[in-house]
Amino acid sequence: MAKVQGNTEGLKASQLKGLERLYQRRYPPLGGYSVDQARELAMLSAASGRQIGLLLDRQGRPEMVIVGNAHSILIPELGRERAVGGRLRGLRLLHTHLTDSGLSEEDLTDMLFLRLDSMAALSVDKLGQPQTLHVAHLLPSNPENRSWEILPPRRWDRLDLDFTAMAESLEDELARGVDVKAVAGEERALLISVSTESRAVQEASLNELAELARTAGLSVMGRMTQRMRQMNPKTVLGKGKIAELEVQALQQDAQVLVFDRELTPAQQRTLADMTERKVLDRTQLILDIFAQRATSRSGKLQVEMAQLKYLQPRLVGQNRALSRLAGGIGGRGPGETKLEIDRRRVRERITRIKSELEDLRRRRGYTRERRAKSGVPVVALVGYTNAGKSTLLNTLTGSVVLAEDKLFATLDPTSRRIRFPREREVVLTDTVGFIRQLPDELREAFQATLEELESADLLVHVADAGSPELESQVAAVEFILGEMELGKIARVLVLNKWDTLREEGRQIVRNIYPEGIPVVAKDRSSLEPLVEAVLAKLPEAGDTEVTQSDQQ
Repeated sequence: MAKVQGNTEGLKASQLKGLERLYQRRYPPLGGYSVDQARELAMLSAASGRQIGLLLDRQGRPEMVIVGNAHSILIPELGRERAVGGRLRGLRLLHTHLTDSGLSEEDLTDMLFLRLDSMAALSVDKLGQPQTLHVAHLLPSNPENRSWEILPPRRWDRLDLDFTAMAESLEDELARGVDVKAVAGEERALLISVSTESRAVQEASLNELAELARTAGLSVMGRMTQRMRQMNPKTVLGKGKIAELEVQALQQDAQVLVFDRELTPAQQRTLADMTERKVLDRTQLILDIFAQRATSRSGKLQVEMAQLKYLQPRLVGQNRALSRLAGGIGGRGPGETKLEIDRRRVRERITRIKSELEDLRRRRGYTRERRAKSGVPVVALVGYTNAGKSTLLNTLTGSVVLAEDKLFATLDPTSRRIRFPREREVVLTDTVGFIRQLPDELREAFQATLEELESADLLVHVADAGSPELESQVAAVEFILGEMELGKIARVLVLNKWDTLREEGRQIVRNIYPEGIPVVAKDRSSLEPLVEAVLAKLPEAGDTEVTQSDQQ
């Protein structure tokens, strides 16, 4: 026989047997119980002086019998059956109250976060007689943005409410209310910003996060912002905002919550456990994109090392919430690893990867030395992700390097020899794009790749002139270059996607960046001023002639 859960200490043997017998009952959907079943529950609750709860499936079978204390009941950890997406769990809670105070705030939040079909409280008097039935259920999207509806209290023996029909009707309404903009096969996500910054700054950052999510293969169903003076160290969001988030996720059938910040391991576990959804932070999303995009041996190794370093502090045991921190979005690619792996094995793997990356770094060093001896100058394309660096490389060299309208389309450096006018030859190198708040794990892991910039004679900073975040993106790239101690290398600022601006916008950008060179990377004829500027910045040509192509 199934075991009674909860606060059973101090109960008499006869009381325990009475509670165990509840597992043998079948509770009808119409009314939620029979008259005799209501009296049995009331007597057991009054005799023990504790609340008694039944988690019932839609066939009326008890999944769990729970004993609380005189004032509340604690629902143990539930399995995840049916607890996916926007569907309800398929369970309703019927429990007793020793006073006629109605449903508590705790009852209602339990219903929300556990996605129960309904929450019912049967009040019991001191003589063990049932009195009043209080019922609530969740709500689909509504103009008042209400999370639940509390039905008017009813006599305990008024058995006309069909609980199964009510749950099925609610699920139908939830399904009809789901936004159809999601792409088939993609997980649905909500984006969350919690910051001390202004709302405008938060929205701009969320726009970028939405592009990251799209690149990672998520369908963004909605977003939420909260401006706070001080973060909640445990959950980041306030309690009320978490409830609001859960309602939005339920109504939009969102399985993934993406936070526009880096979460601590404890925060991520707590949020995943509370919401029973996959919880990702900005770092994890970027790592996932890198895992999808890495193609070369060095790229895969660098991504794996970054993922392992991110995962290392999160390996604290086999927790239910941890199962939602990896796998699929946020845990795929060459760095994917079982959560059960211990820290010692992770450290060993990181050590081996570092050794392999060091070998690759040395090989690249030899290549750079050969280039230096040949006298062929190196021009490196740098810039914010999706600014158009790969497109520019393709147009200048006639190459077919992958160029997509997605973030981080390029991870591995690609170099091409190109002959400019005046019989000048250069090595043109495309590099991984930068981004604000670039995760430390990635910056360290991709040091081998970014070392390509150290040997450059000239940096061509490609910026998206049509982006509303142009100034902040240019500043972010300059900041990262400064951190990498590359600020002294000569550079040319290229204002790409010039065709996306109207004349008024062009004038504003010219005023901000008078030294910038407007181009349309896809239009070869627009690149002549850029070529002239590059030639003017390069050192004098050497005597060595180089004719072959070189790709890394």
